[in-house]
Amino acid sequence: MNILLSFVILAAILDWYAVYKGWKKLEYFLKPLTMVFLFIFLLASTGLQGIALWFGIGILLSLAGDVFLMLPKEQFIAGLVAFLLAHVAYIVGFNQTLPPFDAFGFVMAVALGFIAAKLYKNIAAGLAEQGKEKLQKPVLAYTAVITIMLLSALLTFSRPDWDVRTALTVSIGAALFMLSDAILAWNKFVAPIKNGRVINMAAYHLGQIVLIYGVVMQL
Repeated sequence: MNILLSFVILAAILDWYAVYKGWKKLEYFLKPLTMVFLFIFLLASTGLQGIALWFGIGILLSLAGDVFLMLPKEQFIAGLVAFLLAHVAYIVGFNQTLPPFDAFGFVMAVALGFIAAKLYKNIAAGLAEQGKEKLQKPVLAYTAVITIMLLSALLTFSRPDWDVRTALTVSIGAALFMLSDAILAWNKFVAPIKNGRVINMAAYHLGQIVLIYGVVMQL
């Protein structure tokens, strides 16, 4: 399994370098390849049994989202929907039973809601400035769903069947995933970020890898 994980990490690092150098053809090959390797790693490690099935579906939907965003004529809405459904799959995976909601969960929900609202406010303003008001509602829906995904990961700390180590791992992965989307949206609709695409891809791949590794640890 360590060999498979090494392939995932190697493909991701090479993709970041291709993005940095502007090697589009190599990027178009390595970005989806990273997710293919990640799916194979999850499949080989878990047989897609139990909650792993939902995370496997999430990986495949993320792969579809990657492809939509790389097409010669970028299919942003299609990519957004694919990633939204990927987050829904992850939410289902984390919440096989009703989520615990204690003081920790309440504080996390309020904090994430505040952060997501502030982020969306800036992105919505950027969309308006670019004359892309039509994207505001889809982006709002996506922001809500990815926030719920991160909250679901954090609530594993309160689940008796998750130990602290695995809860921390999936929470870090989910946070990096949300960070990657925030960077992508900010760079695209608000203001350019130096090396924004490289940082976005690094956070995205690390988020997916760490999250899935946490799921494997749990199983």
